[in-house]
Amino acid sequence: MSKTKTKTMISTHKLCNLEYKICLLGDTGVGKSSIVQRFVHNTYNACMENTIGASFMTKTIYIKSTCYKLNIWDTAGQERYKALAPMYYRGANICIVVFDVTSKSSFDSVQSWIRELRTYLLEKCLICIVGNKSDLADRRAVMYHEAKEYADSVNAFFIETSAKSCSNVTELFINSLNRYREMEQSSSSSSLTGKKNSLIHKQQRSTRISLQDGTTNSGKCC
Repeated sequence: MSKTKTKTMISTHKLCNLEYKICLLGDTGVGKSSIVQRFVHNTYNACMENTIGASFMTKTIYIKSTCYKLNIWDTAGQERYKALAPMYYRGANICIVVFDVTSKSSFDSVQSWIRELRTYLLEKCLICIVGNKSDLADRRAVMYHEAKEYADSVNAFFIETSAKSCSNVTELFINSLNRYREMEQSSSSSSLTGKKNSLIHKQQRSTRISLQDGTTNSGKCC
């Protein structure tokens, strides 16, 4: 029995060849590490220490029988570490910018993060804005519609989560991955269409040249 299980696990691991880099950004104390811990290990620690520099975790998930390996970078939110952020989000497929729904200042910081990402990252990177600590409804300082409107204005995906209650944490990563995959497929389709149109244009141009050559030769014979 154990041998069969081991073979199955190894076989499954070999099939998991789709890897994506995800980077979490945002002010200190907004709950980035708690979100990652909840998603990867399904645990929550109310007294989690601040991240120094960045931490790295991986999570393998299956969506419709397809295996995905997520490489997740959780960056420090303290101001003294902010200059290091580009080193971690460079090459990311998905960037998740987190704010605390009970802190207006953390939401205001989202705008500077978005500007930075738009400056240094390619358009093919999916940007998500996350309002964490949604369980603290009585202390809310940022309304859902306010954050959603801003996210829409910068073409970012928005969702509210609670690492403490586990609300929408898995949905955050699954939906982000699905949206990124749609972007990939759309980009690939557009690229193929462009190549096809280019080929048709070349063929038409070649045909016109051939016809012109044929007409010229016919004139000479006459």
